[in-house]
Amino acid sequence: MSETNAFQWPAGKRMAVSLSFDDARISQVDVGIPVLDRHGAKGTFYVAFSRLEERLAGWRAAAAAGHEIANHSLRHACSANFVWGARNVLENYTLEQMESELVEASRQIESLFGVAPRTFAYPCGQDFVGRGLERRSYVPVVAKHFLAGRGFRDEYLNAPTICDLAKVGGTEMDGLDFDGLLGILNRAMDKGFWVVLAGHEVGDRGSQCTRVDALDRLCAYCADPANGIWLDTVANIAAYVKANRSEP
Repeated sequence: MSETNAFQWPAGKRMAVSLSFDDARISQVDVGIPVLDRHGAKGTFYVAFSRLEERLAGWRAAAAAGHEIANHSLRHACSANFVWGARNVLENYTLEQMESELVEASRQIESLFGVAPRTFAYPCGQDFVGRGLERRSYVPVVAKHFLAGRGFRDEYLNAPTICDLAKVGGTEMDGLDFDGLLGILNRAMDKGFWVVLAGHEVGDRGSQCTRVDALDRLCAYCADPANGIWLDTVANIAAYVKANRSEP
């Protein structure tokens, strides 16, 4: 491990992993959470209000069991270039509008679950509002209101000594088999990095789907003490990183 990336994870662990899932998909409650629970693993779930009510009792049970319920914005605004969201696009937002929506989403989550969300996931991994000369990053807004913000399909893993907690790299796990996931962990192990995996559906096949067999094997691998991996929620690991490093 290089001097630049030297970091002491708890209990002699060599690296950290978080499993995160977006949009409150039904399969996360019906399939994914039982897999995590079987291994004693805790996940982070960035919920979309349009789907939350379909399994609200299940989400409340997950929160009570220690899984993290977190903020994914109020309206899931992405770029106008995604034509499925053409009525609600980041190019038409201001920073003030985005901040208002994030605050309201947190208020609603706290009302439903009794705990204010500590982390946020950028919808579509995009962190801007406006266009052209008026385009602005809303990462500072996330930094103001959350312990951490997670990206999506980022090219980097997270060096705990220097990573920006307001824009933590998120690595897609949808569609990967266990060997593919293990390859990502191996990239991080020697450097002592933090891997934040991001998925959507949980099942055997389909679009935006984390493979249930791969998830099951990954949880077992992370739970084996011989592998030196700390598997925990985004909030818990972000809080440890913040408390145990010198500010970059």
